[in-house]
Amino acid sequence: MTRTIAILTDFGTRDAYVGVMKAVMLRIAPDTRFIDITHSIQPQNVRQGAFTLLTCHRYFAPGTIFLVVVDPGVGSVRKPLAALADDYYFIGPDNGVLSYAVAEYLDAQIVELSNPAYWLSAVSGTFHGRDIFAPCAAHLAAGVSLAELGIPYDNYQRLAPPLLEIAGRKIAGEVLHIDRFGNAVTSIGELRRAATDGLYLIPPFSKDQHRYPVQTFAPSVTVQVKGFSLPGIRHTYSEVAPGEPLALVGSSGYLEIAVNQGSAANQLDLTTGDSIILEIG
Repeated sequence: MTRTIAILTDFGTRDAYVGVMKAVMLRIAPDTRFIDITHSIQPQNVRQGAFTLLTCHRYFAPGTIFLVVVDPGVGSVRKPLAALADDYYFIGPDNGVLSYAVAEYLDAQIVELSNPAYWLSAVSGTFHGRDIFAPCAAHLAAGVSLAELGIPYDNYQRLAPPLLEIAGRKIAGEVLHIDRFGNAVTSIGELRRAATDGLYLIPPFSKDQHRYPVQTFAPSVTVQVKGFSLPGIRHTYSEVAPGEPLALVGSSGYLEIAVNQGSAANQLDLTTGDSIILEIG
């Protein structure tokens, strides 16, 4: 059976790192199909990698193997991990980069990649993506079981959840990600539009996995960020004039700050970590 390995890194595409990992995997599992999620995670930005994996992984077919290498602690005492959750496999370092996605599942099985039989014979202190993670991903694709790769590991590192506080008619969040277009993706989500003009907020990152709806109505909402007050939550960018800022629900289901045909990051001077307030009128 052909298996898919979806790769997410901060390696960029200028150097040979991604190509070498694919070469290693194809030698082990020549029928593997690769999907490059992105290699443009900001260098060493573990939380950006974790959030990207969280928002995209459910669009992949069951059985997909996610190879996630955002690894500023490569060569240190941090463990290499693999997880199986709801028929998805996740491979990466124990630095929290897998934690947002794995936490979505109550029954995830996690192992430390402790069996060197499934590594390359020589392991560099600076490139575990090539020497440990890629070979283990390929062996999974070739039919090796999770249990063969290593020993059970329960105490994996979990990133602190992003800011999301609901107090009366105010919801506080933060900017998590700035995309290539300068759109600022926030932690206020998941927002799902109802049949009427309302929105339902389903808070993510709940420690007990419980999610509950909080109904808002787009015309009565104000979004405040960096001293700007944006009225309403729009459906599309084109609902405001070119160059005008707006708030809308992005494709990932999270509230975004954008500028029609422009960059909200540049125009509003936004960066990750900036606070945002959604106030229901």
